[in-house]
Amino acid sequence: MLIRIGTRGSALARTQSASIATRIEAAGHQTETVIIRTQGDKDQVRPFAEVGAPGLFVREIESALIDERIDLAVHSFKDLPTVSPPELTIAAMPERVDPADLLLLAGEALEAGAGMLPLREGATVGTASLRREKLLAEIRPDLKVESLRGNVPTRVRRLKDGDYDAILLAAAGLARLRAAGETSLDLDGIEVVRLDPAVFVPAPSQGALALQARASHREVLAAVAPLHQVDAARAVLAERELQRLVEGGCQLPFGAWCRTLSDGTLKLHAVIDRGTGLRRAEAEGNDPLALARRVFETLE
Repeated sequence: MLIRIGTRGSALARTQSASIATRIEAAGHQTETVIIRTQGDKDQVRPFAEVGAPGLFVREIESALIDERIDLAVHSFKDLPTVSPPELTIAAMPERVDPADLLLLAGEALEAGAGMLPLREGATVGTASLRREKLLAEIRPDLKVESLRGNVPTRVRRLKDGDYDAILLAAAGLARLRAAGETSLDLDGIEVVRLDPAVFVPAPSQGALALQARASHREVLAAVAPLHQVDAARAVLAERELQRLVEGGCQLPFGAWCRTLSDGTLKLHAVIDRGTGLRRAEAEGNDPLALARRVFETLE
């Protein structure tokens, strides 16, 4: 069976879709990659909160699925709104990689002993995420935050060019590009610091991929079902249910991270700012939906 895979055209998106295509082909199917430009790709200047509602990186891809121009979409799960068109379904969620955020900094901006953000006082940090901006302000109010958009290699290049003292990136994206040998990614001279996700809480479902298909396309659903990781999906379900409850998107500073403890219990961490400062909450439980509800009630 030929499966047409839709994806964005960034280096990271192409790397993610290629990894899925390889696994589908190993199962005996053929694949064809279809590059789709989304609204989020067209505006690379304004911060995410100013570009549009949640879904700005997926709407055009979902339309291609509905119109049967593609058979499968490979998304960064955090780009997907919590409510998708009824014709579509999440067919599988493969293994999740590190959900944490990374601080990348130029060597001259490094100040050892400055806590979890080892930056000299008054350093300039690039990010287009309200969540990251609010967390930076809480932990290091002396830092200056400036907007930074673009794909991962572009952001790293601007750091190396001296436009910023440091930038923030998702660990997952950097790891996937490095594993794929992305030639445009140059980290020489750059310090990389992993930020504790229990404190610097990442975006919901960060580090996870979502394989989306038409709910009626049984052959594709069956083809990708073996890629689904039940345990990882359980934790992501808690994060996304909490996101749905708070109606979090690019316009709302909100983070959620759920991990599985050694006994199988889930622990959910969350942070939100509704305009009155950051509120934090955490709880443990076995039911992802009930756990999300408990944390939501604490955040309220």
